Amino acid sequence: MTPLEEAPAGLAPGRRLLLKREDLHELGAFKWRGALPTLERYRSEGASTVVTASTGNQGAATAWAAQRLGLRAIVYAPESASRAKVALIQSLGAEVRLAGSDFDEAKAEAEAVAEVDGLLFVDGDEPEQYEGYRAIGDEILDQADETPTAVVVPVGNGALLGGIALAVCDRSPETLRIGVVPKEAPVMALSWEAGEPVESESSATIADGLAVRVAVPLAVDVLGEVASRMVLVSERAIAEAIGAYADAGLRVEGAAAAALAAVPQLDDVGDPLVLVVTGRNIDDELFTRAREAPETFPD
Repeated sequence: MTPLEEAPAGLAPGRRLLLKREDLHELGAFKWRGALPTLERYRSEGASTVVTASTGNQGAATAWAAQRLGLRAIVYAPESASRAKVALIQSLGAEVRLAGSDFDEAKAEAEAVAEVDGLLFVDGDEPEQYEGYRAIGDEILDQADETPTAVVVPVGNGALLGGIALAVCDRSPETLRIGVVPKEAPVMALSWEAGEPVESESSATIADGLAVRVAVPLAVDVLGEVASRMVLVSERAIAEAIGAYADAGLRVEGAAAAALAAVPQLDDVGDPLVLVVTGRNIDDELFTRAREAPETFPD
């Protein structure tokens, strides 16, 4: 269980924010919650090698779980992947293969290789992923000292919000389930609005954990049932949120900062707001630029 903490003073003046600190796990992100039970099932079914695609944190979680379970892990990542995240994956014993200009191109290559070689592909939409992330929602409701008005969750492939929202809908349906999507990687918000997967050509965001261009159909279906709202945030707002967290003593990556970046758009939502701090794995160069020159990012 990760902590649910009062946000540092000054992070969002005039608001009561609670931070769900998934960044405090040894991997620096939440993805282990879905990866470990998924790989446990695959091993029980006879798998010895798994393949996945990732911008970083999913790959690290797959490598971490595989190491514990005695499996071989192959992780495909885009050529532009975070150096810090690639190094973390390699340190956990996985083979990293760089392919494609973005996550979805890397994923297409990974799926093709897995099919040809007869290997299991970990896609991020397995039932165990949703159950693992549902536990975060249960923990939030167990830990909060009052019913949250809303839980604000960064959205990449949508499984995190889907899992959390399933728990919140069951136990606290009056709590809003708000997803946050970068303007530069809008496919999940567009798909949620349309009620079906739609195409997007853009996934160029500093929130690399949210850099999805092709919607996952299962996630679109789940979010259509459980998400209350989707909020789009700019690259500059994400950078400013990285800086605000840093000023408060927290180092977070762009995906985690996106939830804080959405808060100014939630004036109509009362407190307390729970922000899911999804991870801390950010390259030094990006971290420094976001802190010192957020105006250099598009608004």
